[in-house]
This record gives sequence, C-alpha cells and structure tokens, in this order.
Amino acid sequence: MIPEHKIQEVLDRVDIVSLVSRHVELKKAGREFKGRCPFHQEKTPSFYVVPEKRFYFCHGCRASGDAVSFIQRYLGKTFQDAVRDLAQEVGIDLEAAQDPGLKERQQVKEATDFAAEHFRGLLWHEDEGRAARAYLASRGVSEEVAQGFGLGWAPAQWSLLADRFQKNGMLEWGLKAGLITKRNSGDGCIDFFRSRLMVPIRAPEGRPIAFGGRLVAAEDGPKYLNSRESRLYNKSETLFGMDQARDDIHKRKTAVLVEGYFDCIGLHQVGVRNAVALCSTNLTAGHLQVLKRAEARDLVLLLDGDSAGLAAVERLAGPLLAAGAPTRVALLPQGDDPDVFARREGTDGVERLLEGAQPLTAYLFATLLPAGKQASFEEKMSALERLKPVTSQVPPGLTRSALISALAGHFGWMPAQIESSLQYKPPPTPKPAVSSPYPNAVPAQAVPRPVPKPQAERPPPESEALYVAAILRDSRLLARDTFRVCDELSHMGLRMVLAQTTSGQGLEEALFEASEVVKRTLLEAGRRLSPAGMELEAEFILACRDIMKKRIDERLVYIKRATEQTQGAFDLTEETRLLLSERKELLALRKRVLDELTPASSATGTKGPMQPV
Repeated sequence: MIPEHKIQEVLDRVDIVSLVSRHVELKKAGREFKGRCPFHQEKTPSFYVVPEKRFYFCHGCRASGDAVSFIQRYLGKTFQDAVRDLAQEVGIDLEAAQDPGLKERQQVKEATDFAAEHFRGLLWHEDEGRAARAYLASRGVSEEVAQGFGLGWAPAQWSLLADRFQKNGMLEWGLKAGLITKRNSGDGCIDFFRSRLMVPIRAPEGRPIAFGGRLVAAEDGPKYLNSRESRLYNKSETLFGMDQARDDIHKRKTAVLVEGYFDCIGLHQVGVRNAVALCSTNLTAGHLQVLKRAEARDLVLLLDGDSAGLAAVERLAGPLLAAGAPTRVALLPQGDDPDVFARREGTDGVERLLEGAQPLTAYLFATLLPAGKQASFEEKMSALERLKPVTSQVPPGLTRSALISALAGHFGWMPAQIESSLQYKPPPTPKPAVSSPYPNAVPAQAVPRPVPKPQAERPPPESEALYVAAILRDSRLLARDTFRVCDELSHMGLRMVLAQTTSGQGLEEALFEASEVVKRTLLEAGRRLSPAGMELEAEFILACRDIMKKRIDERLVYIKRATEQTQGAFDLTEETRLLLSERKELLALRKRVLDELTPASSATGTKGPMQPV
C-alpha cells in the first residue's frame, strides 16, 4: 500500500506538461497548453493541460485527471504501477514505504528483460534459430510480425541461460523469475525452457513479464509450457498481445478474444490488430478490467467451430454475463483455428466472420436448445443442466433476473420454473455478529491496525466515499460510470482501494490495507447505502453526479476569478477568450451531467437499470 502522502508528493513533483508532451503535441494557450486529445479522434484540438492545477481535461470526450490517471489511461497501467513509474522518474523512493517484495519485483523484472533479449538474439542467429524460424514460416508468421511480438528461441542446451545469469551475477534473480531451476542432484541450475519457440507475455506498455514456450524439433515435454506466476506476472490479470492491440482496441472500441498465442499472432499478421488471447483457460474480472482500461466496449469471442469451441463459450459465458460485458460469438468453420482461417481467408474473411457474430445469450440459447419452446422436456432439462455452471456465476440481482426471464421466453416456461430447475444456491450470508455493510468484509475488530501515520490523514469527501462503497458492494456499477468519475476521485486512499478491488485483489485485502480513516469512512458510507438493486444504483448515480458537479463548479470558479477583471469585449486577451469559451462548454457539460445522471426511479425517460448481455 503506497501511503497517500507519498502519492501526493509524486503528483506535486511531476511536471504534467512535460509528461503529456511525450505523447501529445501541445501548444501554449495562455496559462494552459492544448492539443489533440489522445483518447479520441478529433481534428480541432480540445485537450487542455493546466499546469497550475496539475490536471488535464478534454472538452470532446470529457477525459480528465492528474498525471497518474493519464499514465493509467494512456498506457493501460494499474494505479500502483503508474505511481511507481512516476515516482522513479522524479526520484522519489517508494521502497521504504511499500511492501518488502518491491526489491524482488525489480529483480524479477531485470531477469525477465535479460531473458527476453537472450531468447530474441538466439532466434535470429543463423544456426541456433534455424528450426524455430522454419516453424514460424510453416505457420505463416513473417519476420516483421515475429519481431513485433518479440519472439525468441530457447535451444536444447541444458544451462545456456543459467550460465549467462551466473556470469552476470543474476542467478538468484533468474530463480525468482522461474526462468531457471536448481538441478535435482548436484550443484548448479538448468534452464526451465529448452527446445522451445519463446513467446514473451508482455504488460500493456510492452515490457516482458513472463513467457510461453512452444515445443519445436523435440518430443520430450508438453507442447506448451508457461512461466509460473510471480510478483511481476499474474495470469488472471494479463492478456497476451495487449501491448500490440491496445491502440486498435482504443480506436475500434472492440476487442477480439482468442485462446492461443499463435491464434492472436495470426490475426495480427493479416491486419486484425485488436486481437488478444487468454494466458490461461479462465476469464476473470481482472481480464475484463484490462479491456475496460483500453476502452473496449464490445468483446467478440473468436473460437474453433467444434465441440471444444462450444465448451469454451460455455466456460467463458459465466464471468462475462456476471460482469454485464457486451459480448458476441463468432465461430470458425469445423476444423479451423483462428490463425489457419486468417491465412486462408485474409483480412476480409476474418472481418466478415466478426461482423456476423451473434450476441452471447442468443448463441447459447440457440446452441443448447435449438428447438426452443418446441423442444421436448428431456431436451430442455439437458440444456438447463449445461447452463448450470454458467448461471451459477451470475449472482442474484437485475442481471440474473433478466437472464432468467430471457431463458424462460426461449424455453416456454415460467421464470420460477427455470430458477428452480437451475437450483442456484447463493453464497451463505455471514452471521450478523459484526455490523458491516459488506457481506465479505473482515470484522473491524479482527483486522490488525497499521502503525499510525505521523500526520493526520484527510478524510475522504462524502460523495467519493459513497461512490467507492457502492462499487465495493456491486462492481457492475462501474458500467454506469459514463462520465468516468473514477478518474475524478481526489482522495488517494479511495483511489488505492478502488484500484485494488477492481484488479481482482478482493474486498477483504483492500479494506485490510486501507488506512483507518478510509476504512471507517467506507464502512459509514456503506451503512447509508441500500443493500442492492435499483435503489443502490440510484444512490451510485447520485454520487457520480455530485462528484462531477463539484469538479465542474471548481473549474468555473477558477475561470470566474481569472476573467472578472476584464473591462469589455475589446479588452479580451487570447487567454481570456479561451477561458470564456471553456466556461461555455463547462456549463453545457454541467447541464448534461444534471440531465443524464438522474436515477431511473426519480425521472421519466432516463436510463434504466443495468441490462444483461
């Protein structure tokens, strides 16, 4: 947990104009700087950086925030990694303030970087990499694409990498990274990957964090071998190819999800560059958060058109439906996999297949019970049996109710009959011995209290505490954050809690690591919220409105003070004209916020509750 005062110190020392200028061409406009927004396509610059306030703001897409949120949004990094990178850049030592594993994390990073260069050099070595290059050619992977993905080669030698680690004083680092292992007998170490085409698994910004190895020119061992998890690599939060796909996902607002490394590489080879792949068989909330940070509003599953493809859809459907993620399914012809199909049909063929993708629920219903209402009783019960693992992952609430209603319409049964047949058993409710608004929270008296900080911590604003407490209770509410209020939170303690819970670390761990002030404020806010459903959603929307209104009003007050000395229209400077223009846009935004962020229960014609896929 990075202390709030350290995060604030980072923000105070970062030159936000210099930071943003690395990625956006900025021109001075009075006291501010402006340019074309990096978060949406535009011809006329509407993106402003305000050094005095240390924040950025776009009048077009309404993206806004500080230096940390810019790094998060532009590079797709987590909150913690963004703070760490900026701290290192401005010379602030977070090691003493962070967990004791930070040093190990850095060692694993350096060992992984070293290994990536080692493997890459061997692939393009004239003799050493010949077998691997032949395999790439057989799969239609060009040298340019192979270079782009950083592919490499691990020869059959037992200790080539281990010896290089030893020579460079990095042997322990290589062991921590899982790249080498100790010999079963005798001294020394051997390489973990041998006779394998190496596929670096990289973070969204492009740094290698792990590897997948495909066996080539050998028969001893599994076809694929993957790095174990480490302080650097968590497969439940990592999507292969995200570093290559991020920009295209951002532009197209759509991501194509496949199951294999070479399926993803094959799609990129033909120009479908918004494709990513799972690093495991399971899809998690952490994966969906990675896609959300890349602003993917639509997800297309591109899977094999056989029984394995259908099984994959059923396996992935549960978390997708639970998260309310808009998803479609595109199935390949029997016997094809994505990279084979892409080589044969090219970009146009893949795009046609993706355009014809079916909504996830429609695909599931039609596949599991093609005859619908006309099916026999036995067929309906068999289909429901197949659906149990899917529906069991969708908790009680609006999404589950809508899903059960849709199933009832397809089956021709009453919703109560469907629910009864599925035999869903909600998780047991904890004993109400401790007063806590969160069903899974550790009792307050059972949580060890951290060492008090020397300075008094600023309590979070009320509306921000309600916003975070509502998401802790139901993470699907993030889908209703249409104005990205998550980027507007001013309290760093709340931002840390939100970042941890949405990255899959869990509510208990987030509350355990939070300061007493943040913990107490969140518990008090939680007691004020409704348990679930439309009431909770309405309270969340009102919190969003309050936060946005406050941010806009603060900016309007600044503009008023900066322009109130103007005598008349002929005395306007360029800076004043820009500020008055911004004031007009802010007033329009304020009206939009007040109009759109109105709970469905209190206005007619507003957005209703969250809908299922």
